[in-house]
Amino acid sequence: MINCLRKPEVKKVVEITVRISIRELVEFVYKEGSIDVRFQARTSMSTGTKLHQKLQKEYKEGDEKEVFLKGERSVEGIIYQMEGRCDGIHYEDGQVIVEEIKSTARSIDHIEEGSRVHWAQGECYAYLAAKAKDLPHISVQLTYIEVESEITKSFIRTYTIEELEHIVDETLSAYTPFASLLLTNQQQRIESIPALTFPYQSYRKGQKNLAGAVYKTIGESKTLYANAPTGTGKTISTLFPTIKAMEEENTKWFYVTAKTITRTVAEEAILLLEKGGLKQRTITLTAKDKICFKEETICQKEYCEFANGYYDRINGAIIDIITHETTMTRPIVETYARKHQVCPFEFSIDLSYLVDGVICDYNYIFDPKVSLKRMSDDSKKKTVLLIDEAHNLVGRGREMYSATLNKSSFLEIKKMYPEHAALKKSIVAVNKEFLRLKKQVDDVQIELDAELIDAVERFVEEAEKCLKTDGDMNDGFLQLYFDALSFVRIAHLFSNEHRFVVTKSSHEVEVKLFCMDPSTFIKQTTKPFRSTVFFSATLHPFSYYFQQLGGSEVDYRFLIPSPFDRRQWKVGIHPISTRFKDRHRTLPSITRSIEETITEHRGNYLVFFSSYTYMREAFEGMVQDSIDAEFIMQEANMKEKAREEFLLQYQTDRERPVIGFAVLGGIFSEGIDLKGDRLKGVILVGVGLPQPNREQEIIKDYFTKQGMNGFDYAYIYPGLNKVFQSGGRLIRSEEDTGVLRLMDDRYLSPKYQSLLLEEWKDYQIFT
Repeated sequence: MINCLRKPEVKKVVEITVRISIRELVEFVYKEGSIDVRFQARTSMSTGTKLHQKLQKEYKEGDEKEVFLKGERSVEGIIYQMEGRCDGIHYEDGQVIVEEIKSTARSIDHIEEGSRVHWAQGECYAYLAAKAKDLPHISVQLTYIEVESEITKSFIRTYTIEELEHIVDETLSAYTPFASLLLTNQQQRIESIPALTFPYQSYRKGQKNLAGAVYKTIGESKTLYANAPTGTGKTISTLFPTIKAMEEENTKWFYVTAKTITRTVAEEAILLLEKGGLKQRTITLTAKDKICFKEETICQKEYCEFANGYYDRINGAIIDIITHETTMTRPIVETYARKHQVCPFEFSIDLSYLVDGVICDYNYIFDPKVSLKRMSDDSKKKTVLLIDEAHNLVGRGREMYSATLNKSSFLEIKKMYPEHAALKKSIVAVNKEFLRLKKQVDDVQIELDAELIDAVERFVEEAEKCLKTDGDMNDGFLQLYFDALSFVRIAHLFSNEHRFVVTKSSHEVEVKLFCMDPSTFIKQTTKPFRSTVFFSATLHPFSYYFQQLGGSEVDYRFLIPSPFDRRQWKVGIHPISTRFKDRHRTLPSITRSIEETITEHRGNYLVFFSSYTYMREAFEGMVQDSIDAEFIMQEANMKEKAREEFLLQYQTDRERPVIGFAVLGGIFSEGIDLKGDRLKGVILVGVGLPQPNREQEIIKDYFTKQGMNGFDYAYIYPGLNKVFQSGGRLIRSEEDTGVLRLMDDRYLSPKYQSLLLEEWKDYQIFT
């Protein structure tokens, strides 16, 4: 029996109430079998809804569809508030029949009596309906509809109310040990929060104000946009007040970020709070391709022993890890996944719906392709989003709400699978639309091309049929299928913030659904949640990021100055042109300026350039000089081990300093801490402007027509963000001092002067 809500002076037993959906209940108790993506087409949810609606349209007058049912049942000291929406209720000659409809990619001929989990769902709905209508007996009709043929097969069973009570009690009894565990953990969390204190002896400058703003925002269920400069301690300043503000039952938070290293910082902050007495469960989600135990991520029982029988073992794995662990990092998830022989990725996803806090990448919340689909609107109302390094969400948002297809990809698949006649026909139809688009004059359209979308949708349907029947489709086929599916999804989201862009060459046609402004989609995504906090060290200029992240007049805004003294920076500007047309001419002056800086202020440096090509040219010029230093350079697509080795070069006790060359906006621009003498200086060559191309010009034209400065939105603001992030590597604590050199004549122009960070404005000009 659960005693976690019992007051000491009360002697009678206090029953605890648990609210649970019927589907969640029966899937936990009865779901079995293996993970097998071949029978889980990604379009199945929308297709299933359409098929359900088709059957419901055939209901006779007086029948009901989509009936919401709820009721209570007490088992072992817990009052379960059960609820759910059944597909329909029929009334025939005094008989009441609750119908549960299931779409299936399997052949109807292979279904002989129906799945136990499906029957249990119908039986629980029937129990609630019978209790509500005071019926002595009621029937359940389980109807399967085959996706491809739309043929149906139905099974019907009749129950007395006593039989249904017995079934429901058995189901709830099987669920109760798990419910009791969750209730115990929940109560421990609630009781631990009031005494929880800030884990440091004192707040940094501005840190207490930020924590207070977050606490107030969550308390009022609002949205906050916070610019908190480097050194504020943003992670603990957002997590601590979030947890303090969420003492009630069934609350949850997501710490969402774009970088692996910032996820690690969040994990460390949670461990620090646990040392201070916090009792809660947190999971870190890792991408499937990184955490998969197999060489290839083939989620089929014949290939993967962790997919085979997954649902037979997952409940034991979940109870085990929740019983014994609190902060479930990747290594911990992997340990329990191997112990119980379950897929570590699906294991972590299942856990994410059960824990108090989730640390994950942006895509689990914002990406329409991979977001956590099982999170209900009711759950979102009790969930807080903490969006770390929120400046990154603008670019990531454009990517997530855009999609691209190439003509050549379809033709390659057509050659590979000539035996699939229907598939071949669908590819021919897509190719025909590509050829039509190649001939048209207008390459950038405001309207979606409906003919192409229809052809791609037909290809997706045929591709799914092949995937269900043929397990030998190669990686190229799978990639095209997922690209086409993404294209269809984004087509359904296509809006005024999109453009239909066609790129042509003699041998290729590329079509892109290009999102210029992600603000509307970001706002739509965050709106159902209880509260959202966007925060970053570089939401600058603030008005730009406030608009691009979906800010509105009712949202809170919070800007605080740097917690560090300006004297910790020794800032210099060298007004020399780094424009593309001048680079060859000015490169010797730039390398000489770098050499003079590192010679005058000896120590370890990071030198950032606007492109790999520019960086390599400078690197090759400097390593030939007789400078007493070791030069290292960032490579494109560096693996995690190579990144770690690069950063390990930055030590305080080196005989020869290390000079690292890196790219603005790259992996070493943010999320790294080289405190103290590990980093003496940062040199920024250029202003970080994106390379001019058609997409940047489309963005520029779009915002210009919106009455804004399109060039600033497309070029200057994104470029300067890279500069601010890279420069932010220099001063990481109150004790740090260092040299910051800005190399570009534009830094002295009125535009850039107005946009410089306050802590960088005490500068010296070098020539």
